[in-house]
Amino acid sequence: MAVSVQPSRAWRSRLRTSTVDQALAGYLFILPALVELFVFLLGPIVYAFVVSFKHFSYLDPLDAHFIGVQNYIHLFQDPVFLRALWNTTLYALVVVPVQTALAMLLAVVVNRIRGKTVFRIIYYLPSITSTVGVAVIFGFLFQPNGLLNRLLFLTLHIQGPDYFNSPMFALPAIMVVAIWTTAGQFMIIYLAALQDIPTELYEAAAIDGAKGWQILRSVTVPMLKRTTFLVVVLGMIGAFQVFDLVYVISGNSSLPQQDTMTVVLDLFEKGFRTMQMGYASAMGFVLFAIILVLTLIQQLFLGREDS
Repeated sequence: MAVSVQPSRAWRSRLRTSTVDQALAGYLFILPALVELFVFLLGPIVYAFVVSFKHFSYLDPLDAHFIGVQNYIHLFQDPVFLRALWNTTLYALVVVPVQTALAMLLAVVVNRIRGKTVFRIIYYLPSITSTVGVAVIFGFLFQPNGLLNRLLFLTLHIQGPDYFNSPMFALPAIMVVAIWTTAGQFMIIYLAALQDIPTELYEAAAIDGAKGWQILRSVTVPMLKRTTFLVVVLGMIGAFQVFDLVYVISGNSSLPQQDTMTVVLDLFEKGFRTMQMGYASAMGFVLFAIILVLTLIQQLFLGREDS
């Protein structure tokens, strides 16, 4: 005969008490992180959202008053913001695809050669180099008597412009610098993803007679699809939030600032130079909405391909 052993009431009580104590201890451990999250992240976000519906300036904080959606309406009537939005969109449409393709290509090449660690360091160094230092170096390269124009003159007998001070070439020159500084960072992500691709897939493709380009197109690129989604999303967020590189280069340029104005740079000018904090807050939330919509669209396409 089987004998069922029922836990005593005292034992069940101790078990419940122990579970509660463990849960309480867990909440106490995460309490500092929660306080930091609410005080330094969620709190300012909520406050900025409220401010975006006000006329608010630190030059006259007593004059702050609610104006509804007027800041948002004025944004899309502001020629400076519209030019900044156009520049930022163009910057993202060029930089993100090029840096993604270049990062994947570098990762595939570096993954197949000896001295992999050395090349990782070499290609990653631009990502951790000071923005001011990068701007200074490329300023010497892109000046009228710089290395680029000398090479153009020696090879094609073309005298190039002063790129950072040219209305036509200033923004493309900034794009080149941005690609140079970010491709290595995303290459590291692709290198990590390449290690997870099963070697059996490459062996099966080779047995079927596939060669280098066919293997890359049929095996490597599809297996890196989710990594590519991550890289594109991170690249898009970084492109729409570009500030330091443009700020340093445009600060030393003789061009009108609108030629290289970006959304975050315009936000900085409105918020911290003219102290229009309500208007700048509205600009920040419009930027957030743009990035969110682009991310959801990319996620939608990824899910459709998976299905």
